[in-house]
Amino acid sequence: MAKNLILWLIIAAVLLTVFQKLDSPVSNQEIAYSQFVELVRQGDVKKVSISGPDIVGEYNNGQTFETVRPIHDPKLMDDLFNHKVEVKGKKQEPQSIWTQLLVASFPILVIIAVFMFFMRQMQGGGGGGRGPMSFGKSKAKLLGEDQIKTTFADVAGCDEAKEDVQELVEFLRDPARYQRLGGQIPRGILMVGQPGTGKTLLAKAIAGEAKVPFFAISGSDFVEMFVGVGASRVRDMFEQAKKQSPCIIFIDEIDAVGRSRGVGVGGGNDEREQTLNQLLVEMDGFEGNDGIIVIAATNRPDVLDPALLRPGRFDRQVVVGLPDIRGREQILKVHMRKVPISENVEPKVIARGTPGFSGADLANLVNEAALFAARAERTSVTMEEFEKAKDKIMMGAERKSMVMSENEKINTAYHEAGHAIVGRIMPEHDPVYKVSIIPRGRALGVTMFLPEEDRYSISKRGIESNICSLYGGRIAEEITLGKDGVTTGASNDIERATQYARNYVTKWGLSEKLGAQLYVEEEQNGYIGSSGGGQMAHLSDETARSIDAEVKSVLDRCYTKAEEILVEHRGQLEMMKDALMEYETIDSKQIDDIMSGQKPRPPQSWSDEDKGNGDSPQAAEPEVKVDVSSEDDSKPSPGEEASKL
Repeated sequence: MAKNLILWLIIAAVLLTVFQKLDSPVSNQEIAYSQFVELVRQGDVKKVSISGPDIVGEYNNGQTFETVRPIHDPKLMDDLFNHKVEVKGKKQEPQSIWTQLLVASFPILVIIAVFMFFMRQMQGGGGGGRGPMSFGKSKAKLLGEDQIKTTFADVAGCDEAKEDVQELVEFLRDPARYQRLGGQIPRGILMVGQPGTGKTLLAKAIAGEAKVPFFAISGSDFVEMFVGVGASRVRDMFEQAKKQSPCIIFIDEIDAVGRSRGVGVGGGNDEREQTLNQLLVEMDGFEGNDGIIVIAATNRPDVLDPALLRPGRFDRQVVVGLPDIRGREQILKVHMRKVPISENVEPKVIARGTPGFSGADLANLVNEAALFAARAERTSVTMEEFEKAKDKIMMGAERKSMVMSENEKINTAYHEAGHAIVGRIMPEHDPVYKVSIIPRGRALGVTMFLPEEDRYSISKRGIESNICSLYGGRIAEEITLGKDGVTTGASNDIERATQYARNYVTKWGLSEKLGAQLYVEEEQNGYIGSSGGGQMAHLSDETARSIDAEVKSVLDRCYTKAEEILVEHRGQLEMMKDALMEYETIDSKQIDDIMSGQKPRPPQSWSDEDKGNGDSPQAAEPEVKVDVSSEDDSKPSPGEEASKL
């Protein structure tokens, strides 16, 4: 409105200027009034036309002139009559009605335009709805059906979730097909999954496939410091959605506004609770909202209010989990469309080497590989860049500027070799994928294990094997450097081994002495994918002492087992140390050579390497376990990001 008014003001100013130009007489020769009087007395003036102070005259030769009388001159008329000059009076023409109207109203219009401009700014019209007068307006962004280009072809790795929401698209396209049999489409769908699994992308794909308007908003956009603002925004959002029906409303991170009532500060007058109450009413209250489908996403479903999850509001929960091996391969192919890929790149092999990666992680992997290729000035992304990107994401970036002493490198090589050998020997332990003594992040060295198959649980034997491999680094230092030469590099290993052993006794019921009983209470950590610990239940002093004794017994038993393995394979420990000192990084094939007593083969590049890995067993679903030798026991290391069962 303000922009249109300003445009009209500009047009009015132009018209006023044009009218003034049209009303102005033809330009004549301007002369001084004294010169005009002298010409009259000389008889050179034929006739004049007087209009107030303005005088227009004509010479005897036909030329015209004009002048302005500065003061009233009563002798002028006598001079004109005495010299036979034809005198003609001219009536002053008033301005046209349009000119007068424009001149009179122009200041008023300017004031109105300035006032409307400031009012519009205060209401948020010029700033994306963020003005001080727009508290109650919805902040939802409306995307038209032509603006959403995302389809189901852009979503991979969550086939089950896509099937659950497929009928939404079919209903929005042909609602009569379901209504004939009395069926009703779910009014709300709650997408639950870990961060980066593609919940928002899937919601956009639904809108893109159905070709309907799409409102997108975050749960935090509803809540303000003023009570009642959030509820007003909810009402405004649904009012806008009714005008665009059928449409989709997507609320990201709904746990910001949908937490259970009665547990926050402020009781029933809490702003967040009022917002939630209004959302409950709008989704399934007295007035229906037919044609409006609400899709919400969260990774904390346990904190949501039960009234929000009941049928009639969020009728269906769609779990968007981490992709399996086939899903990871499909996701990689989707992201690889955007970059030039070399012929030696095999998405299947990359997918098997990235267990536990979400869709966002895989997108980051492709991007990092493209950056490595650009840094090397290559025309396409090869498998070598993907391997570098995978190592960077899993183990951290290389610290090439860090200079380690020879003794420090030898100590790190023994430490990582101890992890690798014990992990290689122990039953049901994930195979060793790569060992490196190149500093990465805060770690001086890294030992990486990759699972061989999809696995969603772990046996008692597997847990004990993991504890043994964690102690392998510390024991290798003790064997080669002596008890007094042991360093602080095993701090993270000891922490993780202790956590394994405590869960072994108190949570998983694997202790024969204490039996299958829960001795720890779970913390209320609602984030999906997080590994929150627990706190001890109400235990007697005797039981607590028994738990501590049993945990120490498990750790001692595993420590002794790992020590026996390294003493028995002392030759392989020295060979692996020498290989790490020579190559700095060794892979599974070189480790196989060392364990068989042979000199490890030189490292091969991907251009020379056998691509038979495509027939290898599938990589597993659990996260990658990384054992590291940290710089000191006060700093966290990448090993803290390993899978914690």
